[in-house]
This record gives sequence, structure tokens and C-alpha cells, in this order.
Amino acid sequence: MRRSVRTRQRASARTHAVTLGYLGAVQAQRGHIEEACATWHTALDAMAGIRSGRTRDVVRQMRSALSPVRGRGGSMAAELDTRAREALQAIG
Repeated sequence: MRRSVRTRQRASARTHAVTLGYLGAVQAQRGHIEEACATWHTALDAMAGIRSGRTRDVVRQMRSALSPVRGRGGSMAAELDTRAREALQAIG
């Protein structure tokens, strides 16, 4: 996945952002929440100005993955969730 992120960054902004979203999901599934949050922040940065169904789906999956940790005082997860909610509004 990391190699794909490096490669796709040069190819397509949308594909790069979506790949970062998928990488964050894998990191979260493995229990690496802080790493996932950092990756997802980068994904949200890469999604700026992109409006697509795939990016919308990635952000929804991101918020779903954050739901178990969002209320545990993890400010990183709460901050990311706020950004993700705002991104969904911008994507439409």
C-alpha cells in the first residue's frame, strides 16, 4: 500500500487520495489508530477540491472506523472526525 501511495501521487490526485484512505483503513484495522489518523489527515489534504463518489465513500468509511474511538478522549480521532464531516459536506 505504501508503494502504491508513492506511485499514485504522481498519477491521479483522486486515486492518490483514495489509496491513502484505504491505507488508513488497514492501519486502523490493525489497531494502529494514531498512524491511521495521520494517514487519513493526509488523505483529506489530498482530497481538497475533489468531488467524487469514491472519495465520499472513503470519508464515510473513515468516520465509521473512528466511531469506536472518537469518544474515548482521543482528541486526534475527534479532530479527524470533524475534518471528515466537513469534507463530506464539501464533497456533497
